[in-house]
Amino acid sequence: MKLKLISLLTFISLTVNAQYTDVINSNRPGESFGAYSVGSNVLQFETGLAFGQDNHVYPLIPDRTLFEYQYQIRYGLLVERLEILLDGTFANVEDQLLRGGTQTTSNFSNFESNTLGVKYLLYDPNIQKKIDGPNLYSWKKNNLPQWSDLIPAVSIYAGVNLNFGDNPFKFEGEPNASPKAAIITQHNIGSKWVFVSNLIADKPTTDFPTYAGIFTLTHSIYKKIGVFAEFQTYISDLYSDEILRGGVAFLAGKNLQIDVSGLVNFKDSPERWRAGIGISYRIDMHDYN
Repeated sequence: MKLKLISLLTFISLTVNAQYTDVINSNRPGESFGAYSVGSNVLQFETGLAFGQDNHVYPLIPDRTLFEYQYQIRYGLLVERLEILLDGTFANVEDQLLRGGTQTTSNFSNFESNTLGVKYLLYDPNIQKKIDGPNLYSWKKNNLPQWSDLIPAVSIYAGVNLNFGDNPFKFEGEPNASPKAAIITQHNIGSKWVFVSNLIADKPTTDFPTYAGIFTLTHSIYKKIGVFAEFQTYISDLYSDEILRGGVAFLAGKNLQIDVSGLVNFKDSPERWRAGIGISYRIDMHDYN
C-alpha cells in the first residue's frame, strides 16, 4: 500500500510539471500546434505580419495581394494539460482583375479565420519514462534508441470558427459558427529535433468541409536558434492544395521569441507565396508549487 501511494504521488507530481518549460514554447513560426500546453497560469501572445500574393492563370479570377496579421492568444487553464487558445488571421486584400484590357482593382479587409478552442494532452511518454526510471540491468536500453521512443505525446483539440457579418472570406451559406477538431502528436527526438503532426477536420458540418494534415520538423542548430520545415495538405471541394513552409526562430530571452518564415505552394491557380516576421511573448505567472 505504501509503495502504491509513493507511485501515485510521483505520477501526480510528474503530471503537474509535464507542460511547463523554463523558456517560451511557441507554435510559431509554423501553422501546426504542438502537443504540449504553455503551462498552468501562463499567458502567451504569438503574433506576426505576413505579405504575399495569390496569382491565377485563369483570366476570370482576380490576382490577390494580401497583408496579413496573424495572432494566437494561449492560456494554461486550471490544470497543466489544458490550454485555451484564440487563433486567427486578419487580412487586408487588394484584388486585381484584368478583363478586356482594363484592370479593375478592389479592396477589402476582414478575418480570414478566427477560432476559439481548447487543447488537452491525453498522453505524455516522458511521464511514463520518469516513472519507470533507468533499467538497472541493461546499458543498451538506457543509452540506445528503443521502439518506445517512437511513441509520441498525443493531444486532442476542439474549437469553433467564429466569423460574423458580411465576410468575403466566407463561402456562400457558411454559418457564423462551425466546428473544428484535431489530433496532435509530438515526437521529441533527442535534444535537438521535434516532429509534430496535426490531423484536422475543419467545418465538417458545413457544405464544404476541409480535411488537412500539417507535418512540422524543427531542429535546434544553436542554443538560441532553431530552423523548421513544414508540409501542409488541404483536401476540400472548395479549395485543395499542398504548401511548403520554412523559417528560423531566435530565442531573445526566456519569455521572448522572434521568427521569420515563408511559404510556397504546388499549384498554379492560385500560385501562392508569403513572407513574414513574428514575435512570441509570454507572461509567466506559473505556480511552481
